[in-house]
Amino acid sequence: MQRCEITGKGKQFGRNVSFSQRHTQKVWKPNLQTKTVVVDGKRVKMKLSTQAIRTLKKKGIIPQPQKKSS
Repeated sequence: MQRCEITGKGKQFGRNVSFSQRHTQKVWKPNLQTKTVVVDGKRVKMKLSTQAIRTLKKKGIIPQPQKKSS
């Protein structure tokens, strides 16, 4: 199922409209990625939207990758 486990963001439906005004069905899918998150001391794999991942990084829940210093 294509749904973020935190934000609940899922598929959106609409129509493509061409120059000739033909309407065809269209589905926009969220950008989901699987991430391992520590919840109550246990590692859990979750499907998260990139928006949720960005928010969790800002809050410090998901550690940001360290830059290599040379």
